[in-house]
Parts: sequence; C-alpha cells; structure tokens
Amino acid sequence: MKALIVEDDKILSDTIKQCIEKKYNTEQALDGYEGYMYAKENIYDVIILDLMMPEMNGNEVLAKLRNEGILTPVLILTAKDSVSDKVKSLNLGADDYLVKPFEREELLARLDALVRRNNSFFKNNILDFKDLKLNLKNRKAYINKKEVNLQGKQFDLLEYLIQSKDTIITKEQIFDKIWGFDSDTSTNVIEVYASSLRKELKKYGYDKYIKTLRGVGYILSE
Repeated sequence: MKALIVEDDKILSDTIKQCIEKKYNTEQALDGYEGYMYAKENIYDVIILDLMMPEMNGNEVLAKLRNEGILTPVLILTAKDSVSDKVKSLNLGADDYLVKPFEREELLARLDALVRRNNSFFKNNILDFKDLKLNLKNRKAYINKKEVNLQGKQFDLLEYLIQSKDTIITKEQIFDKIWGFDSDTSTNVIEVYASSLRKELKKYGYDKYIKTLRGVGYILSE
C-alpha cells in the first residue's frame, strides 16, 4: 500500500514515515502545494495531511483535491484540536482527524481503517468493468460469467487498472503498487505482464480497453 505524507516539519514527517513504513510505501511532500501536486499526479491508498503549512494550507489542499474528483482517503494530522477546526476539515472532505501528539499504534489503526473503508464499496468483494468482474476474495475473473484464466500479478495488474479506470497510471506507479519499491526486478516486467494480460482478455474482446501510452504507462477506458 502507498501513503503520501504532507507535512512541512521534516523531523515529524520522517517520524511518521518510520511509524508506517513497514506497512506503507511512503512519499513525502514538505509544503501544501507540493502535496497537492503529488496527490493530483499519483495514486495513493491514503494521504496524511497537516493543516498549517506554507504555500497552501491543508484545508486548501483538501478542497482542491475533492473539487477535482480525487477521493483518496485523507487523515488530517494537526495540533489544531478545536471542534470548529475538525468540523471544517470534515466538511471539506476529510475522512478522519488525529490530533498531535499521537501514538504510533493509533495512527496505524486509523490509516488501516480508512483503507478498509475505502475498499468497502466493492460490494461482496466484486470489482467490475462493463461485463468483466473480479472477485477480490477468491481472485477469480469473469467475463459474461466465463472464467478468465489470470495468474498472480496478471490479476493484480487488472485490479489496479480497473480501480484506476479512465486514469493514466505510469509504469512507476504500477511497479510501486504491485511489485514494491524495494523489488529487485525492473519496470520492464510490467510490459511482460501487460502483454500476457491482453492475450487472455483478447479471447473475449476486452484487450482493446487497455491502452498503452508509449513511454508513460497505461489506461483502462471505454
């Protein structure tokens, strides 16, 4: 899983990273505008967002992301603990609010809860695109009720494409999400899996929906 930490205090940002890095691959932004650009251009499972920052404050970042249809779960992490501050952020689209100082265990628990909640919209663990359905529980794929023979990371790649449908995802994003930033292989492996995935989907006429943007990445779109 991948998390974005938007916090202008470098020491605190590094502390948060250390708290969650065993479970989350992390990226760090040190001001509000940088955080906004990271969140806009990349795909994360969750965002940890400070409120009081230079360039853009946390609420401004949050408002812009929600106005642009970016629905990544956001945990506000701040020293501002008044009810009015919490209500303002929640009304702007924050998913949770944690006041500094915090305990590592609570931070992790809240992040995990947000990710679970965000995934709960997959009714009965089913993710779909047109007549293609992925059962996330037993990791099987079907098109018009016929099982598609997908193996291992073929399934993971298709799942990521459907989750990000109509959005360009770069090879780097795919690699970090599926293989992990510390993998000893290279991004070239993505082309191999994309090719084999298309080969299976071609049997059902669904290969045409995965489009390659040469030198950039992939997009699943009608």
